[in-house]
Amino acid sequence: MNPVQFQAGLSMVEFLAQYGTEVKCRKALYRTRWPKGFRCPACARSGHTRFRREGQVYYQCRRCRHQTTLLSGTLFEATKLPLRTWFLGLYLLVSTKTNMAALELQRHLGVSYRSAWRLKHKVMQAMADREQWRQLDGFVQIDDAYLGGERNGGKRGRGSENKQPFLIAVETDENLEHPRHAVITPVPTFNDEAIRQWSKRHLAKDAEVYTDGLWAFGRFADAGHAHTVLETAGGRAATQVKGARWVNIVLSNVKRSLGGTYHAIKQAKYARRYLAEAAYRFNRRFRLREMLPRLLYAMILCAPCAEPMLRATTNYIG
Repeated sequence: MNPVQFQAGLSMVEFLAQYGTEVKCRKALYRTRWPKGFRCPACARSGHTRFRREGQVYYQCRRCRHQTTLLSGTLFEATKLPLRTWFLGLYLLVSTKTNMAALELQRHLGVSYRSAWRLKHKVMQAMADREQWRQLDGFVQIDDAYLGGERNGGKRGRGSENKQPFLIAVETDENLEHPRHAVITPVPTFNDEAIRQWSKRHLAKDAEVYTDGLWAFGRFADAGHAHTVLETAGGRAATQVKGARWVNIVLSNVKRSLGGTYHAIKQAKYARRYLAEAAYRFNRRFRLREMLPRLLYAMILCAPCAEPMLRATTNYIG
């Protein structure tokens, strides 16, 4: 029995006991945002007064007079959904073994598809923010891949309009036997500049990389990383080579999970979020019971993101 797969997570009974009412959810959110009591977002002072306006509790700083609410400045800002609906959505998205599409989330939460889509993408945005600067160290297996496929009547192969190139990298122990963390990010293309920028963002200075013979991967050596090019004959045997085994296993799991859950993804706009969701879940797989409170904290740290911003976001970060 795989100890990671069979570890105890947060059960539905425990979830309902901790977050089953609006009051419990609000208290949990307050403790997560202000664990030592209220702090003004503008000046960090604790002294404040409280008042109600249109059914909403406001906190006003005694020093700078700044007014805020529990939800303002977070991804929950301006939401019309009850917090208990949000918390149930967060729980479902982190407790399922595979991903959950917005359509299935809609049925569980009893909300409109548009509300479920917004909730889902705000959660994925928080995950993407947490993963965007992750650096891998030690021994790192790297591979190139594509997400999606050709549309009816469109181009086939690498030139397809609905194919998104991405890089997947898995950090392992020194024996290349046990995976630790992963980075899964879209890239504009597999050229020298894209590889250079990706390396600068996601590889620690002393990281040693293992790749196949893609010519652009030569930029890793140019950046000062020890670079081992794996000689493989192709086919299934290539995925079992010691320096490539774990990156291929994780890649296979990611593609299977995405393909089995989502039937239509706009790769050019949202691939970054879907891939970040896969990386976020993989990198926290050893601590399932902590997934919900950690995601709640990520939602608080992430800046507000209205629906137009969610729909306009592109895959690449500067």
